[in-house]
Amino acid sequence: MKITKDIIESHGLKLDEYSKIKQLLDREPNYLELGIFSAMWNEHCSYKSSKVHLKKLPIKNKNVIQGPGENAGVIDIGDDDAIIFKIESHNHPSFIEPYQGAATGVGGILRDVFTMGARPIALLNSIHFGDPNNKKTKNLLNGVVSGIGGYGNCIGIPTVAGETKFHETYNENILVNAMAVGLANKKKIFYSKAKGINKAVVYVGSKTGRDGIHGASMASAEFDENSEDKKPTVQVGDPFTEKLLMEACLELMKKESIISIQDMGAAGLTSSSVEMAHKGNLGIELNLDKIPCREENMSPYEMMLSESQERMLIILEDGKENEARAIFKKWDLDFVVIGKTTDTKNLSLKFQKKIVATIPIDALSSKAPLYDRKWSKKKLSKKKTNIKELKKIKFDEAFFKILSSPNHSNKKWVTEQYDQMVMGDTIERSGANAAIIKIHNKEKAIAVTVDSSANYCKSHPLSGGKQIVSESWRNLISVGAKPIAITNCLNFGNPENPEVMGEFAENIIGVKEACEFLDYPVVSGNVSFYNGTNNNNIFPTPVIGGVGLIKNLKKIQNNRFKKIDSKVLIIGKTFGHLGQSVLINEMYNMNDGIPPEVNLLNEKNNGEMVLKLINGGIVNSVHDISTGGIILALAEMSLSSQIGVKILKPKKLSNMFEYFFGEDQSRYIVEVDKNNYFKIEKLLKDNNIYFENIGVTQKDYFELDKDLKTSVKELYEINNKWYNKFNGLIS
Repeated sequence: MKITKDIIESHGLKLDEYSKIKQLLDREPNYLELGIFSAMWNEHCSYKSSKVHLKKLPIKNKNVIQGPGENAGVIDIGDDDAIIFKIESHNHPSFIEPYQGAATGVGGILRDVFTMGARPIALLNSIHFGDPNNKKTKNLLNGVVSGIGGYGNCIGIPTVAGETKFHETYNENILVNAMAVGLANKKKIFYSKAKGINKAVVYVGSKTGRDGIHGASMASAEFDENSEDKKPTVQVGDPFTEKLLMEACLELMKKESIISIQDMGAAGLTSSSVEMAHKGNLGIELNLDKIPCREENMSPYEMMLSESQERMLIILEDGKENEARAIFKKWDLDFVVIGKTTDTKNLSLKFQKKIVATIPIDALSSKAPLYDRKWSKKKLSKKKTNIKELKKIKFDEAFFKILSSPNHSNKKWVTEQYDQMVMGDTIERSGANAAIIKIHNKEKAIAVTVDSSANYCKSHPLSGGKQIVSESWRNLISVGAKPIAITNCLNFGNPENPEVMGEFAENIIGVKEACEFLDYPVVSGNVSFYNGTNNNNIFPTPVIGGVGLIKNLKKIQNNRFKKIDSKVLIIGKTFGHLGQSVLINEMYNMNDGIPPEVNLLNEKNNGEMVLKLINGGIVNSVHDISTGGIILALAEMSLSSQIGVKILKPKKLSNMFEYFFGEDQSRYIVEVDKNNYFKIEKLLKDNNIYFENIGVTQKDYFELDKDLKTSVKELYEINNKWYNKFNGLIS
């Protein structure tokens, strides 16, 4: 087939990139080779627009075993235990076909974790949808939630935490980010680096079909009005087969058989074989006649680019084929030796006794295009949000409206579709500051959380980057965990747009600064560009997945009030910052101003002190303060405990709205038993930690001086109203 300009562009390649391909091959590629280059050079696989900036991120601390570059990140949590975790996007597929897009996103991230030798112990997600009034939103929400629940529930991994958000910026490009966390023995971690010559290359798992062809390329391009036509590029998942594959792989990993192992994810057999060979500085030869296919007459092009799910590529030690084959036969899965490693440093493909493609491995990997794209710095708004200049509103009216809004309503309708308790080790689940998973048969646990803040990042990407890392850190601190490391999923628009590229570049700077200061490195992640339709880019939406360690199960904390007549303290100073706040957005439909300043020194000092108080066993409950300010955090504590609170206005209060709705950072609400108050007061003063005593817990009523009084029962009804109405449960 003659390669034309239209064929090149249909493969997502630029004409100058095609010229580089010809130069690297010293000839014209054939159609199969063009498809392989398309798969490996797309944004999703090559990181060609982001790699320059990602190199700036801190990736190590004393707990990091493996940072970016492998299937997932690995951290040491003591006792020879390791946690393996990663987050990835499945945005485009989920917009086109919400159930399968979300389901296969979960399946793919699980394979990234168990391919390294970990048994998955938790799933999390961050899902973002358009305006609830948009005609597509309800169908997309229902499909995505069903897909996440369907896959996770069937395979038997608890979905323990997440976030569900709505904003018109996602009307034509939703975000579906899935995170998986696994537990492994740190002495039995498996990597994807190929080693040795003439080693067997083995295909295991499901058969190959035509689903998902060009899925990675589709994820590396903007949508247009014809996005529905791309449904054939969405993979189809089977969680029951994935369960068999996981158990077979984990069983084989107990033997001394595996040299390297790689999930067939984006770009399928192409990316898995190329990545393994590249990391080992070897070649790889595949016989495509041996590929197990579930459809007739599949071409080499289709086999190499298929993204059919539940498949792995393994390189085995000599003489271990029969032992491994028996394990996969027991689990009723395909096991076929399809090739071998070579010293040629080429990807060589045979089909029907002919060589149909020969490509240097480095041409597909290290010599892929790398762009340092032009970017423009965000101009800060000089407009300061002043509540006194805005239309007068009643305090209780604002509070109730926010509490019943789509983004702040009770989301049990979503989370109850997920099995959060399967495996029996979930201690805290959705609704807590962070989910907590007990390490099986141990007296320790990990805490996990996912967070994002698109409006902060849109307004000032650098501050937004610092803030979202800090919020993740606070969420872990609040449950008594020592934060260790993060994984990130960076969702942005078109990187060829200097404004979008600027959002990305500055956001990375903010993430870097916070991670370095808090000793909270990035160990894995994903970049998702081209999130937009017809040049309408989404708000920059980095999602941070954090993991922390709780060494003693007795030191776990949560955000539920424990007792009546406890004192309520605010740790950290309140300045009343309303720029980009929930109050301004919900009550005035404005996105004005800059986000709150992030003082990393205060963040670290306040957080470490809160962790010390928790470990000392002298606080009853803790909640970090983030979006919605003090008042929303207090409401969440009351709603989760059914205990009320009576708050008194601070004596020097200048403005109630600024104080209670302000979104200043590095703050916590701490419930304190009266018997411990003076001990805590002394600790805070001795360590120069700013705090305020603002009230007491009480029975039944949520009360703020004379400005607000409602029963906790009424508060619960208000908080549930929107979701019930959205889903037709009430008229």
